[in-house]
Order: sequence, then C-alpha cells, then structure tokens
Amino acid sequence: APARVRDAAARLKRWLLEAALPIWWARAADREGGGYFDRLNLDGTVAANPKRLRVQARQAYVYALAPGLGWSGPAKQASRHGLIQMMSHKCDDGLFRTRPDEPAPRDGMGLLYDQAFVMLALASDLVAFGDHDQQRHALAVLRDIAAFAHPRGGYAEAPGLPEPLFGNPNMHLFESAQAWMRAKDGGAWDQLAAGLARFACERLIDPASGAMLERFGPDWQAPAAAAERFVWPGHLYEWAFLLLDRPRVTAGERAAALRLIEVSEERGVDRARGIVIFALDDQLAPLDRGARLWAQTERLRACTRAAAIAGDGSQTTGIQASAMWDAVAEAIGALDAFLDVPTRGLWRDWMGPDGAFVDEPAPASSLYHIAGAIAELVRQTSAPP
Repeated sequence: APARVRDAAARLKRWLLEAALPIWWARAADREGGGYFDRLNLDGTVAANPKRLRVQARQAYVYALAPGLGWSGPAKQASRHGLIQMMSHKCDDGLFRTRPDEPAPRDGMGLLYDQAFVMLALASDLVAFGDHDQQRHALAVLRDIAAFAHPRGGYAEAPGLPEPLFGNPNMHLFESAQAWMRAKDGGAWDQLAAGLARFACERLIDPASGAMLERFGPDWQAPAAAAERFVWPGHLYEWAFLLLDRPRVTAGERAAALRLIEVSEERGVDRARGIVIFALDDQLAPLDRGARLWAQTERLRACTRAAAIAGDGSQTTGIQASAMWDAVAEAIGALDAFLDVPTRGLWRDWMGPDGAFVDEPAPASSLYHIAGAIAELVRQTSAPP
C-alpha cells in the first residue's frame, strides 16, 4: 500500500482505539436499563431515542473485534453488555424483535435483517471469548428462519410475506454465515454461505449492468414501478467485499464482486466531492446525490480488499492495484470529513447533495461499518509479522 494509505490506516486505528470505542462504552452504554442507546448528540450526551435490537447486536460485534485490534479497554464486558440485552429480546416463537408486537416489516431492514445480526453477534462472541454455547443459540435462529426461505432462492423479510423482497437482509445473512464458517467450520453454515453467494450472483446481480437493485418483485424480478427500481452503490461495495472475503470464493464470484466495485466506482462516486452518493436509478444514473457515512466505509473496505488482491500477484483480476489504492485514499478523505466533529469518536451520518452535513446525533449503528472498514484497512496495510 502507498505510504499515505499506511499512515492513514495507523491514524484511523488510533481514532478507533483511543476515541470511538471508549466514548461509546462510556457514554452510550445504559448502565441502568442494559444495552446501548441508539444515538449520541455531537457533544457526547445521550440523544432521546429507543434502543433497537440491531444496535445491541452490532455493538456486541464491534467490541468483540476490539481485542484483535489492540484495544486495552474492557472489550468482553462491553461486548457482553450488548449481547445480554440482545438475548433478552428473544420472543416466544424463537425470533428476536425490538418489541414483541412489532408488525411485519416491509423496508428491507426488519425481521430477517435483525436475525442476521443476532447470528453475527453470536459468532463474534464465540471467536473472541470462546463461549461455545453461542452456536446452539445461532443454530436455533437458523432453524427458525427456514420458514422465510423463498422457493426461487434467498429469503423473504418474514414468513408469508411474498413481496417486496430485498437483497439487503440476504446480504447480512450471508455475512453471518461466513462469520460462523470461521467460528465453526462446516455443516449448515457452509451450505448457507454457498447458497447465498450463488443466489446473489445468479439472481440478484443483473448480468447486463453488473449491478443489483434494492427491491424485487415476488419472484425476484425487477419491480414493475419505476420508483421501486433503484440501486444503492454502498451496497454494491458491501456485497463485493463479502464475496471477496468468502473463504471458498469461486472465480465467478470473484469476477462478479470486482464488477460490482467497478460499477460503483464508475457510476456511484461523485468525483467533485470524492464521495459515494446514496442512490442510482435502474439505468445507473444519479437518483439521490446525498451521501451516507456507511457507504464511504464500504467503499473503503471493498477497494482495500480489491487492491490487496490485485497487488499480491496471485490472481488475474483485470483491476489495477494503483487505481484501487487511489480509490482507498479518496474513501479515507470522505470518511475523514464525516468524522470531523467537535467530540472525537463521534461522526455525522448524512451529507446533502450540496455537500452540507445534516445536523443530527451520531447513530451507534454506524460503528459497525466504521470498525469493519478500519479493521480491513489495518489488516491489508500492516507489515507482515
């Protein structure tokens, strides 16, 4: 990696270890009610908001990563603080919900999405802290979401909810399956990961454009309404990284992943600002020129992995390592802009089309994206032992 990228990786790692992990543990952990608050104001005080299930799972995951990154804080305590709260949300049907009376979701970030993050948190706990009982809980969730399976592949949002269908929760289910492959290789996790990788490449990714929509009709076809046919470049990067990170990635999956990165770099990046925009239409023209923090981190993570693949000389990929490291440097600049707030360790979440940031509290859920990107950047830029 270029020196400028290595230097930035070291700086971002210090920011994570010295500022972000400490402040979210000190300020956002609810010592009385359990779990983590959803948001912090930019002065570090708690913003009034509910505590969502996915935040508990994500914070448990982040603090389970922390020891491997060198954090000297109470990682196990901080991780279990979210995990215990998460486990308290298990309902009578075996599924996890923020509230037992939650209606069937229809936005791509509901019931299936939350189950995926529950399984990811359980896998990270096993890897970091060695609690082998977590696999029993995860397998129970996996058994219960069998009712979500779609006859043409992938999973619906909830049982008996044929449309709309979404790629996003399937992506996070793929992520959790791969986490479990690393934690406990073999069996159901290998089968789930392989099936979802094949499903993404054969059904979700458009072979003509190399991109994928967010929403789908009842048989995973493009929705009839033009307003429902849109692409989030941030998710193209995220899918790309997860495919490239697959322990048993095939040549076809690798090619599809690199094509997702190529499409996002060509169509999803506003070159004037150096940021990933929020949405494209189905012709890959800009639809929403606003920008989210998480999309910048997913560009950083995916392009870092692509640069490492191109630079190691072991694969014929058709991508240039130098171009990918340039993209990484640009993504770091975008991330720095979102992290430039009065209280170190917090961030802004939304940038408007004009480049001005929305004045609002920092969402805890973004730490999952930030920590994952920094971990990958550090992994690929550190000198070998």
